[in-house]
Amino acid sequence: MKQLNNLGAGALLGASVAFGSSLAAAELVMVEQAGCHWCARWNAEIAHIYPKTEEAARAPLRRVDLRDLPDDIDFTSKPVFTPTFVLVDDGRELGRIEGYAGDQFFWFLLKELLDAHPESTMVMQ
Repeated sequence: MKQLNNLGAGALLGASVAFGSSLAAAELVMVEQAGCHWCARWNAEIAHIYPKTEEAARAPLRRVDLRDLPDDIDFTSKPVFTPTFVLVDDGRELGRIEGYAGDQFFWFLLKELLDAHPESTMVMQ
């Protein structure tokens, strides 16, 4: 049975590579709240683009509400500002970006954050 499981995992890995799927383990968690001006600005400037980017392949976006934080994430400290973007791998916070000061600044900081954790954000092509 163990050999069959290894064969299945190998087939899945091969299919993922063949179709260019991401095997990155990390996710980018956006902590937001209703009425947040900067969240709305991020939504207008970035939300529609993000799923099509290399960054999204490295860390798919997950949205959570500031007032209803999920139990499956071990934050290093409770987020206070919105938006806060938290890079999470296996339920553990790796780093964060607090606030949104415009698209160029966001992309720069996100690349820095992802590049600081290649073991969690590597994409298999």
